[in-house]
Amino acid sequence: MSSAAPTPVPAGSAGSAVPLIIVDGANVVGSVPDGWWRDRAGAAIRLRDKLAALPAAGLPGIPPPIEVVLVVEGKARDIPQGPPGVRIARATGSGDDEIIDVVRHEHTSGPVPRRIVVITADRGLRDRATALGAEVRGPTAVPR
Repeated sequence: MSSAAPTPVPAGSAGSAVPLIIVDGANVVGSVPDGWWRDRAGAAIRLRDKLAALPAAGLPGIPPPIEVVLVVEGKARDIPQGPPGVRIARATGSGDDEIIDVVRHEHTSGPVPRRIVVITADRGLRDRATALGAEVRGPTAVPR
């Protein structure tokens, strides 16, 4: 578990019908062999900017509007918030633990269950997220 409290959700979003897409930033960035390891923060910023269109565009099988959270860790943790549409969750420890904390928070903070989709290829994270009721899709589900 991460030692920090889960990243708060925007007011009014918990329990809403708006699906939540949680992106495992390190895993998605690492799925494209484009030299990301030379500039982890820059790679996270590029991903953040590509994800910015999703709230209005949706994903296959998930029509808009959607809420997008990009979980960043390590050297990518200090990237700026950036354009509207993607909320940055900064993991103080493990990015996987931060993702699970966000999933747990979303499942317990509203009166109505919310559709939550975690974007990752990490099998351990996949198992943890699905055990909490989240769906999981691989990195190719989002622009990279």
